[in-house]
Amino acid sequence: QVQLVESGGGLVQPGGSLRLSCAASGSIFSIDRMDWYRQAPGKQRELVAAITSGGNTNYADSVKGRIAISRDNAKNTVFLQMSSLKPEDTAVYYCYAVLRLRVGGPAYAYWGQGTQVTVSS
Repeated sequence: QVQLVESGGGLVQPGGSLRLSCAASGSIFSIDRMDWYRQAPGKQRELVAAITSGGNTNYADSVKGRIAISRDNAKNTVFLQMSSLKPEDTAVYYCYAVLRLRVGGPAYAYWGQGTQVTVSS
């Protein structure tokens, strides 16, 4: 059974920083990509940042220059370093991974349970 477990959310003042982590566990052969999404109250879930197994990254325009995604392939873990946080960054942040359970097997998508990030003074 594959699980994605996020950690690192919390309350932070505007201009502050947070680092989110997401660890994938289970019988995983490889992870094609690991992404971070967020969903604010009353809004649709949106992509924040994505990273492939080769390290290629992609960011939402709203977070470019403030947020950095990275991953530790050996530990099946992805990180989201957030700085210069704004109240509009307040949301539940979800980890998303596309992975394979065996050599040549199909790709499966998994979501984490989410971690709350609140930016407020």
